[in-house]
Amino acid sequence: MAAEQFFPCCLTIAGSDSGGNAGVQADLRAFHSYGVHGCTVFAALTAQNPFGVAAIHQVPVDFIASQLDAVLGIYNIAALKTGMLADTAIIECVGEKLSKRREIAKVIDPVMVATSGAKLISDSAVSALKSELFPLATVITPNLPEAEVLAGSPIANREDAREAAKRIFGEYGCSVLVKGGHALDESTAVDTLYDGENFHDFALPKLDNPVSTHGTGCSLAAALAAELALGRDLRNAVEGAKLYVYNAIKNSYLVGKNCGVLGWVKQ
Repeated sequence: MAAEQFFPCCLTIAGSDSGGNAGVQADLRAFHSYGVHGCTVFAALTAQNPFGVAAIHQVPVDFIASQLDAVLGIYNIAALKTGMLADTAIIECVGEKLSKRREIAKVIDPVMVATSGAKLISDSAVSALKSELFPLATVITPNLPEAEVLAGSPIANREDAREAAKRIFGEYGCSVLVKGGHALDESTAVDTLYDGENFHDFALPKLDNPVSTHGTGCSLAAALAAELALGRDLRNAVEGAKLYVYNAIKNSYLVGKNCGVLGWVKQ
């Protein structure tokens, strides 16, 4: 008798965006675009829209643990991604649960510093990310300010981005995708992957005046998880995820006055 074949699933452990642009909602949109089933663990609830976050309700740690227990080991989760995990207790809880699931590919989006440079979580939470989640990661996806913090050095050009990725790999032993190359080049957006052996640059033209870019970081990590769940190797998975986000930006549209959302992209 042939072994049972299960539909691939992806898990997002992140916050909810009431406007549907980012967070869990963006992750599910990416999962569904790739044709994989999406499971969710809500780590926070937000009242937000493209113009800002009005309020945050933190989910109790014991309920986060219950959500993880409800899906891990039950669903055929091939890959997962984490988003913003607000404090040390949450990160430790997630790390403890995920440490027992080594077979799942893990995309850790270290939501620590906004692209504006604003700090998003406490120093103790950053330390917990480093100790609890980075060692479990298949790949981490810092933006430029986050990569600067993790590498301990400024990034002014593409060579700096490569050196930062190499330093981060040396410290935590996980592959690193440094995002945000658009800030280093006027005409193209270049992200840099270091897998411990080789550097890979992924370049696409910059899109001028898009309707929306809200949720691109979440969407990239979720698309990368979906690519890995479907059996792509890391290099090809990053290439596919970056193209997914590019097309989502290209196809973004208005859903209210001056209010846009990333476009839905069928993979």
